Amino acid sequence: MPISVARDVFQLAQVFTISRGSRTQAEVLTATIAADGVAGRGECVPYARYGETLESVTDQIAGFTGGWVDLPDALPAGAARNALDCAFWDHAAKSAGKRVWDLLGLPMPRPEITAYTLSLDTPDAMEKQATQNAFRPLLKIKLGTPDDMARLEAVRRGAPDAPIIVDANEGWTAEVYADLAPHLIRLGVQMVEQPLPAGQDGMLAEIDRPLPVCADESCHDRASLPALKGKYDMVNVKLDKTGGLTEALALKAQALAEGYQVMVGCMVGSSLAMAPATILAQGVAFTDLDGPLLLAEDRDEPLNFDENGVHPPAAALWG
Repeated sequence: MPISVARDVFQLAQVFTISRGSRTQAEVLTATIAADGVAGRGECVPYARYGETLESVTDQIAGFTGGWVDLPDALPAGAARNALDCAFWDHAAKSAGKRVWDLLGLPMPRPEITAYTLSLDTPDAMEKQATQNAFRPLLKIKLGTPDDMARLEAVRRGAPDAPIIVDANEGWTAEVYADLAPHLIRLGVQMVEQPLPAGQDGMLAEIDRPLPVCADESCHDRASLPALKGKYDMVNVKLDKTGGLTEALALKAQALAEGYQVMVGCMVGSSLAMAPATILAQGVAFTDLDGPLLLAEDRDEPLNFDENGVHPPAAALWG
């Protein structure tokens, strides 16, 4: 099937900062598979943390010459395989005149409550963000510095009743996490995501975990699961890490079978990137598909977000 790839840029509503840096726009790649008068699309967000660039992922997508069944052997788990896998699913659904969940034998997805992410900033700025978004059903706080205690207290002042989860993005040391953990519980934090760097997280197996700890950078696909045993209680499944919806669904099923809770997350992308993940997010412990809420602009036929959460995509968007 003819495959094309394009770079798309979406401006963010405000500067978005995590422990690894800041950005003002989302740069994504859109893969399109066109055949028999039908075009299927998939979006990915190359991530430097995993050695990806827009150029390298563009080359991977443009250089792929096989069919859908060849993807797992031709490309590693990552952004390029994700864009292509999701484009193949979209093409298959449109060709059959069905929705992707019908092809999978699944019921129509329900809306799922999604976290809304507060960008890493000064305590005063994060308190203001929290106050402005205190109405949201779930807040996710970006942290990951040695000085996060003041930020935690500030967010709780700004949103005294909001459920909160925390993402350190590998930014803490074992000592910092051990010091913060009791305060996370005191402040009503429900989960902490990737407190320690991947590959330096052995301490998590040696301490009590009264607060669930979620693997993000430490978990990519099913091959990641053996190394997580005893260290994590939850895994964050992201399409750009697994290499698409196909592996993401398999990872979710295996993780649940092994006793992990599941979170479904995202990179900062458009509604096209989130659309397949609405299928994946059904019934998980936490959903974090707020990428479009962070944008100042989005795709045509964007996802619908309301008080019930993020809704499944219209067929004109994906699937």
